[in-house]
Amino acid sequence: MAAFASRPAQPPSADAHMGYGMEQFHHPRPVRIRDGSLMRPTPQRELLLRGLTGLVAELGAGDGVKLTCYPAQVQEITLIEEDPFLREIARAAAADLPITARILAGTPAKVPVPEGVFDAVVCSLILCSAPHPQAVLAEVRRILRPGGQLRFYEHVRSSNPALALTEALLTPLWSRAAGGCHPDRDIPSAIQQAGFTLQRVHRFTFDHVSHVLGTAHPA
Repeated sequence: MAAFASRPAQPPSADAHMGYGMEQFHHPRPVRIRDGSLMRPTPQRELLLRGLTGLVAELGAGDGVKLTCYPAQVQEITLIEEDPFLREIARAAAADLPITARILAGTPAKVPVPEGVFDAVVCSLILCSAPHPQAVLAEVRRILRPGGQLRFYEHVRSSNPALALTEALLTPLWSRAAGGCHPDRDIPSAIQQAGFTLQRVHRFTFDHVSHVLGTAHPA
């Protein structure tokens, strides 16, 4: 499993009127940063999406601004969102962009599409928050085509034993305050247990919390 560094891979978005956006509503972390008068993806989102092509699904719509961050080689983007308010916000964002986008009602564990549809599925701060992450990963496997890939960006349990213990102690309170987020989960292990092979894994600290960002393929 090799770490991979961030670098710009596509022109910045000029849709500055859309603002910084958010990864997920329960994790209002920006998906874009300002570069002079333009906007470009954050290093984390650029790395998450780099090289994607074909038909891509992302679980959780945020406010839809993340649609501006996808590479031009992506043929169609499908956002899966349970909340009707967020679906409407995402649809409004998609209407202003020269991309093909679908915003569907569904949950991370129940996506309303046939099996084997997508070339890639993106989970950004979803597996750390899902009540049953294994159910989400099983659904990801179902909707991926053969040879497809999972892209993930999640909180993860610290490799430092003292910090990991602190995360475990804080998780019950943190979870209630942060939309069900569990910063003490071992996300890479959960992905492997769900039948995926990890291809690229990048571990880092953001806002003093351990994170993991990478790629996996169904075994």
